[in-house]
Amino acid sequence: MNKWKGKSKGSIAGYKIFVWCIRNIGVRSSYVVLYFVAAYYFLFLKKSSRSIRHYFHKRLGYSTLKSKWSVFRSYFTFGTVLIDKTAISAGLRDQFTYEFDGIDHLRNLLAAKKGGILISAHIGNFEIAEHFFADIDFDCQINLVTTDQEVTAIKEYLDSVAVKKSTTKFIYVKDDMSHIFEINDALSRNELICFTGDRYFEGSKYLEGELLGKSARFPAGPFLIASRLGVPVVYVYVMKEKKLHYHLYARVAENVKKRDAQGLLNSYTRNLEAMVRKYPLQWFNYFDFWDDINQS
Repeated sequence: MNKWKGKSKGSIAGYKIFVWCIRNIGVRSSYVVLYFVAAYYFLFLKKSSRSIRHYFHKRLGYSTLKSKWSVFRSYFTFGTVLIDKTAISAGLRDQFTYEFDGIDHLRNLLAAKKGGILISAHIGNFEIAEHFFADIDFDCQINLVTTDQEVTAIKEYLDSVAVKKSTTKFIYVKDDMSHIFEINDALSRNELICFTGDRYFEGSKYLEGELLGKSARFPAGPFLIASRLGVPVVYVYVMKEKKLHYHLYARVAENVKKRDAQGLLNSYTRNLEAMVRKYPLQWFNYFDFWDDINQS
């Protein structure tokens, strides 16, 4: 089944190297280190390389040679995103530029005083969004719905080196469903609830939707909850562009009926597919997402 194992690649030692490089040689110079890291991943992480190569070759239609080169570029791009996130947390926000596309959707959402649902994906660098919101007078509490599996020592280390501590709060998914009450309480305070909709855990409920021409399993929770709460839903992505520039996209989920989780998922996959096609190197799901590698 197309599922994530609950643990991302990387180690504290690797992040410490990034932090040292950022502080001593600068952000852009730190990217040089990534050529070695990306080469290591490309050569030795056979399973994840195979999965992402399959995505480029079968789902995006790249040639065999272009697919292999894109695997290396994907690892390198992922590294730059991690370095950027670390640098911004460490107080180097002013070295980056940014632009907003659809920020009025978020302002309108908050003006309605109902709170709102943000649905993103493991694409780009959404975790840095809060660092940019303050610059446009966008003052709102973000609550990230996550699982205990995603809380790592890496996050704790990054928090320890951050100059400005993250204001994002976490709502942990629990078997007794008590997280639903926490979500409702946050919405009643006109806060934002953020889900990522593109990683399915084995044993959890799922919905099926089409992405890049092939059916895949998606976690049911974000779409069931968002479709039942009767609050606006906005898809949000923060994408890396040339040099140290980021582009934030916000798009309203339109024409989705209440309690229509499948309809919301279909809307999400259409939106996500457009973003993936525009930024193919920034979709960071290094596993057999469509469950079809062994069938190829």
